[in-house]
Amino acid sequence: MAIPRKTRIYIWFRLLLLQASWNFERLQGIGFFYCLLPGLKKLYSGEKLLTVSRKYAGYFNTHVYLAPMVAGAVLKLEEDRAQGIVDPALEADDFKEMVAAPYAAIGDALFWGGVRPLAAGVALFFAIKGILWAPLIFLLVYNILPMWFRTVFFARGYRQGMRSVEFIQQHRLPDWAIHTKEAAVVVLGGLSAFMVYSHLNQVGLPSWLGMLTLIPMVILVLVARQGLSPLLLILITGGSIFLIGLFGADMICLLESWGLK
Repeated sequence: MAIPRKTRIYIWFRLLLLQASWNFERLQGIGFFYCLLPGLKKLYSGEKLLTVSRKYAGYFNTHVYLAPMVAGAVLKLEEDRAQGIVDPALEADDFKEMVAAPYAAIGDALFWGGVRPLAAGVALFFAIKGILWAPLIFLLVYNILPMWFRTVFFARGYRQGMRSVEFIQQHRLPDWAIHTKEAAVVVLGGLSAFMVYSHLNQVGLPSWLGMLTLIPMVILVLVARQGLSPLLLILITGGSIFLIGLFGADMICLLESWGLK
């Protein structure tokens, strides 16, 4: 018996609540079981349902946006088992444990390390122009891709089952994470340059002074390549910015005395 489309849609909506029962003992385990339960009820009943349910009420943790693919694949594997199509190589609960950690790493790099900073950078461009809709722009830009992943990957997981892992490999999802991070760096770097340019114009200083920031940037890159701790470089940079903020007015007066303003 195949799981009806209506039930699969219901499961998809339940996956939005995956972490509602998050806890330190089983992490997403209870939430994952809650999501699968409507599908399991369509496949099993009585004592068999109780036995299968116990397998999914334990520990589970992966990235929340890739969990729908795991759920879809698990439902497909359980559906095949209920119909007598059994792959002896791997159990459904073993499959979810096998892919949980890699999917978590991919999702963290792609969404937390790439998409979120990229969306923030785009929204900040609107914020510094005084557009009050900037927070909503951030939410819109950030949520488009996760919702697409939730929908398409859940359907793909259910359609392909265990072979859904090949889908991620074929589309080089880890490379997406790298490229998204690179795009975020470019956007945030452009935002920083724009803010420096705007501030120099506001205080009446020539815009070419902003090019002087390239000097410390190059120095930091060269020092980082020599193996100096990134944390130490961040502290040095943050301390320097703090001191510049404190004595910025004195620096402007000095530039005025040099005839640069």
